Amino acid sequence: MNTVKHLNDSSLQPLRKKQFILWNKHYLASAVLASLFGSYLDLYFVGKGLYHFPQRPLPEIFSINIAFTLAGLPILIMVVLHCLSQVNKWGKAGIILLVSLLMPILEKLAEELGWFVHAEEWKHGYTFVGYFVFLTIIYSCFRWMEKHK
Repeated sequence: MNTVKHLNDSSLQPLRKKQFILWNKHYLASAVLASLFGSYLDLYFVGKGLYHFPQRPLPEIFSINIAFTLAGLPILIMVVLHCLSQVNKWGKAGIILLVSLLMPILEKLAEELGWFVHAEEWKHGYTFVGYFVFLTIIYSCFRWMEKHK
């Protein structure tokens, strides 16, 4: 196997390894915050009987879907935060609105697949407002961490 070495007398700078942007400590801290916040919100709403998860990992231990709150939600948050960091303020508002509008649609899909069941009094508008506030809070915390490096 051949390895390429940098010549000592070369005037070119050696190429730096580019760090994967989503492994930044601020992204990870925001993902952990979102996971904790999402888990507590799910526990609250399941405890109130507003919805439940008929199909979930370890149903004898957890009343919420820990696969979503520990894996799906943090990945979603890191991708959304990366997108938000690439656009101007109107783009940020648009992305948060778009994701918030997509969540009730995905929630209906989860209901059709049997992963999620709502109480009769639940309205999908609650999901839109909830995710809008949730994403705004998570992004605000992310920006606060970025400013106070």
